Amino acid sequence: MQYSDSLAAPAAERVLPKVERQRLHDTVVEHLRTFITEGVLEPGQKLNERELCEHLGISRTPLREALKVLAAERLIDIEPNRGASVARLSEVEMREAFELMSGLEAFSGELACERITDEELAEIKAMHYAMVVCRNQDDLAGYYKLNHAIHERINLAARNRLLSQQYQQLNARLQAFRFRSNHLPPKWDRAVHDHEEMIEALEARDGKRLGAILRHHLLEKRDAVLLLMATEQAAHTR
Repeated sequence: MQYSDSLAAPAAERVLPKVERQRLHDTVVEHLRTFITEGVLEPGQKLNERELCEHLGISRTPLREALKVLAAERLIDIEPNRGASVARLSEVEMREAFELMSGLEAFSGELACERITDEELAEIKAMHYAMVVCRNQDDLAGYYKLNHAIHERINLAARNRLLSQQYQQLNARLQAFRFRSNHLPPKWDRAVHDHEEMIEALEARDGKRLGAILRHHLLEKRDAVLLLMATEQAAHTR
């Protein structure tokens, strides 16, 4: 997919509002993360600074500052004299990353069940109900934002700063894959069911059960992504 074509797509139009000057740096970084997560900018795609600046309504200075942040997060690659492109993960890297993330998520869930407050649990439950509404409306972008927030809240409820740091660093690299894992309706519905079980385990403060659910949940996402990758590869070789 060409970059100009992706910007013309309806999904891209939803995420391309002009950027307000207030908190410009954080806003530009968040916009670019969303483009990568939702596939507006695809793995390996070279970034056209001029087009990005035009569509975001910014100059090149804040854009380049944002690209440096994303390069530090390993979401993009910057090569001297060649510019920036969206980072790729090989099949092996992706598999290993999901396996590690499944462990981090499981440990977060175990600790969260020991340390979560009633107020935090109520917030997570509210986000879950809103997420289900998005699923019923086939709003994948809205669903995923809430899905992502729920997993982050569980991680934060673990109250382990080192765990959160490692979680956030690795999770940033997997967002596009986690988003894509819901493209198949059966997988999407299964993910919703998993989240319902997560809520039940949190309410029961059953850390062992929640850890097992989260580990299985992440490994299922890994398998869904591997299936998509294999399907796309087969299509390209026909």
